[in-house]
Amino acid sequence: MTDKLYKTKGIVLRTVKYGETSVIVTIFTELFGIQSYLVNGVRTSTKKGSGKASLFQPSAILDLVVYHNELKHLNRIKEFRWDYLYRHILTDVRKNAVALFMVELLTKCLKQPEGNATLFHFIEDSFLHLDESNDAVMANFSLFFALHLPVFFGFRITDNYTEENSFLDLQEGKFVAEQPHHPHFMREKQAFITSQLLKVMQPGELEDIKLNHDFRRNLLYVYEMYYTLHIQDFGTMKTLPVLKEILS
Repeated sequence: MTDKLYKTKGIVLRTVKYGETSVIVTIFTELFGIQSYLVNGVRTSTKKGSGKASLFQPSAILDLVVYHNELKHLNRIKEFRWDYLYRHILTDVRKNAVALFMVELLTKCLKQPEGNATLFHFIEDSFLHLDESNDAVMANFSLFFALHLPVFFGFRITDNYTEENSFLDLQEGKFVAEQPHHPHFMREKQAFITSQLLKVMQPGELEDIKLNHDFRRNLLYVYEMYYTLHIQDFGTMKTLPVLKEILS
């Protein structure tokens, strides 16, 4: 099977230095899902290589021309350029922390290299909204993203909250009337706010959900537990402690 050239958009997830001048970059592509590519000569100090490595920062949205061979674990990129150049994410410390949280969460959920254009567009749209968001929207953005990403992986929480169904059973992913016989549940304000966040369709609506820092951080840790219950070998989020400090 020979390598074929394809045009695709991609979102950078991870970059690792390779050799003197190259990188191995993990990219979530619109056409092929998660892929790894060897990119030569982007870390040189020469004029030709100058600045190219900056394109491979996590969360960067790129236009790519790639070689693709399903039998290879590591393919190559022929051409790359910015598809969208962020105004804030790569330079604003707080927005960058939220973006890195989103990248890590997505990476932990993606297990197989399968194309999923709907998921790609949700991720792309999320980063674009984060880049332009005000402080009130940004503060709740990680909560919004963590709750809406599971719809693409088959374990989204069913928003059936009522005064009667006021316990959120994290194992079942739905609100129930009685306290579950296990420790993985939410109640009272945590359950109510989660229901409100599930109703948000456009990130701008996050501005209307007023939360204090401690409550927001506690919610994030509960959502992390939700992922560990539904994604095998999920582990712990390395970006959560950073996000906790940055958003305080």
